[in-house]
Amino acid sequence: MQKIITLYLSVRAKLALAKDFPLLFMRLVLAYGFYGPAVKKWADINAIADWFASLGLPAPKLQAYLAATTEITGVYLLIMGLATRFISIPLIITMLVAIKTVHWANGFDAGNNGYEIPLYYIIMLLTLFIYGPGRISVDNFINKKFLSKK
Repeated sequence: MQKIITLYLSVRAKLALAKDFPLLFMRLVLAYGFYGPAVKKWADINAIADWFASLGLPAPKLQAYLAATTEITGVYLLIMGLATRFISIPLIITMLVAIKTVHWANGFDAGNNGYEIPLYYIIMLLTLFIYGPGRISVDNFINKKFLSKK
């Protein structure tokens, strides 16, 4: 039994060294996921505003600009791991609006344009909001360089 416990503790210690990689991968996957929709929105922001109006969203032009700006800003900040907790909140709100206005009526399955993918994004963004971006980030560099000095 002692050998099993020793092995477990050894594996746990080694895994702890890699704990920041899942946070990095989450940030990069989210950035990639937001990139395409952000670029499409900016390519024809007026068409997006018209689409938002057809969905019954108030101030559709403003919301189109807010969504496009939030998504493209999120791409860059998530890649760098800069202001990660800050950008997670508006990205979560964007995903909640997308679920309510577009995906909910289609059910859960992503294959039916359901809310599955936006829900996964929300879960990943909540994880980043709670845990932060990890050590492989500009946030961590800033924290170590400027905020940790005593």
